Order: sequence, then structure tokens, then C-alpha cells
Amino acid sequence: MTATLPSGTAAHESATRKAPVDRQALSARLLGSAAKKSYDPVVDIDWDAPIPDHLYGLSPEWSSLYGTELWEGLSEEQRVTLTVHEYCSISGVGIWFECLLMQLILRDIYGDDPAQPHVQWALTEIADECRHSVMFARTAQTFGAPSYQPPKRILRLGKAFAAKGDGPAAYAAILVAEEILDIFQRDLMKDERVQPLTRATSQIHVVEEARHMRFAREEVARRTPELSAWQLRKHRTVVAAVAAIVAENLVQPEVYASVGLDPEKAKAAARANEHYAAKLRDASAGLVSFLRGEGLIGGPSERLWKRAQLI
Repeated sequence: MTATLPSGTAAHESATRKAPVDRQALSARLLGSAAKKSYDPVVDIDWDAPIPDHLYGLSPEWSSLYGTELWEGLSEEQRVTLTVHEYCSISGVGIWFECLLMQLILRDIYGDDPAQPHVQWALTEIADECRHSVMFARTAQTFGAPSYQPPKRILRLGKAFAAKGDGPAAYAAILVAEEILDIFQRDLMKDERVQPLTRATSQIHVVEEARHMRFAREEVARRTPELSAWQLRKHRTVVAAVAAIVAENLVQPEVYASVGLDPEKAKAAARANEHYAAKLRDASAGLVSFLRGEGLIGGPSERLWKRAQLI
């Protein structure tokens, strides 16, 4: 039975939302698209190519310190080094989250008929994510950067979420990570100031994640109307918590030590950097609009989105 959502903007938008497409038909189309256009980063990227010492790891405007006094005090060589480590940190967080979402998807389809297109699509998506994780790991290795990961307490929270997360919150969480990275990487792949390796990995990720995001959006649209009022509040809270954790852990403080900055002072400067906050808000604008329209942003949990500077 479809529950009546709480009154307000979210309820109105939910009532007028576009009906989700047929799950199996969409899955069949995505399988066809994957068959026509997919990558194997191990062979499609030239891992032996030289690393130009004058190119950034990411667009400087995407650095968490861009525009701050700390950024202004860095030499050009230090700025290049910092952005390389920032990209490797974001990639490391990407590996962490891809490992979580693979578990979520496997749990979601467990026991379903493997002849169904949605199961075969899910397995294809997991295969994509495995390749992406290897790609990001090799990127850090090639750049000579550490394998940055979130702190242990966040790893524990992620493990619990992978074991318990389900329904709209699971697929909305996938969107939180992937849609923000999508906008970020679309900028990088076009920026000639950026390392060729960064641009190549960004292009592969953008092309293949477009299919993943389409499926996740449709799953959110299909499942959210089935929630009761209290379930909706719970899913809102889970999604908001995931959004805050992802946004706050993209750049690990240890990154700043690569250019001789005090990690805690640099982290505070990044947190107070309105330019970086605006970049994150711009990157998440489409996601926020979609989730709000589906009723998954609203109520007290919206404070978490604001704390993460995503709205």
C-alpha cells in the first residue's frame, strides 16, 4: 500500500512526480548501452606514460584550499602536489564507497531470478565498480600518493550501513556519492591544466557512472512512494547522514601534510572556505533537487545537509 506523505512541498512534489519507467525495460537498455560502450582501465589507460610535473592533479578551483591564505602562500610546485594528493584522496574515498555500494546492490538482488534484466544489470554495475576501484587504486600508486581512506570510525559506520542499508536510502546514498563526483569529474576531464591520468580516469568514470545513476534514480522514484510516514523520516535521516559523511571526508587531512601544512589547521581553513563550499553546493544542486522532489530531503534531517554545506 502506498503511504500518504507528510503535507508540505515534498508531498506536493511527490504527488506530481513523473512515474518511474519499467524496471526490466530500463535494465535491458542499460545492458545494451554497457555492451556498446564500456572500458577496461587496465588496458585503456597508459599507466606507463610520464607524469608531467607542471600539471595539476585536479582543477585548482576544485582544491579545498583554493582562494584561502594558505593557498596563496603555496608555491606553484606545492599547489600541483596538493591537488595531486587531493585527487588521490577523493579517489580513495571513491573506492571506499564503491565497496559499500557493491555490497548494497548484492544484498538487494540476493535471491532474485538471475534471468531478470535487473539482476544482470546489477551484476554488470558491480563489475564496473570493481574496475573503477582498481583504476583509482592504480591512480594513487602511479602518482606516488598514499592510499587515502576515511578514518576508522567512518569505516565502521560504512560497514554497518552496508549490512543494514536498503530501499530508497540505499540507492539515494549511491546517488549522493556518484552525482557529486560526476559534476566534479566533468570539469576535470575537460581541463587541459590537469594531469592526463586524472582526465582519463575521470572520463571513464563519467561515462560508466551515467548508467549507474540513471538506474539508481529510477529505483528511488519507484520505491519511495511505498514508504510509510515514519519510514520516510528514517530514510531521510539515513540519506542526510550519508551526504554529510561523504562531503566531509572527500579530502582527508593527511593530504595537507604533503606540502608541509599542519593537517588540522588546513582542515579548518578548508571547512571555512566559502569558495569550496560553493563548488560542493553547485555539484550537488541537481541531486538535491531530485531528492527533495522525491520527499527524501526535508524535516529535521535537513540540518545535516546544511552542516555539510550541500544546501
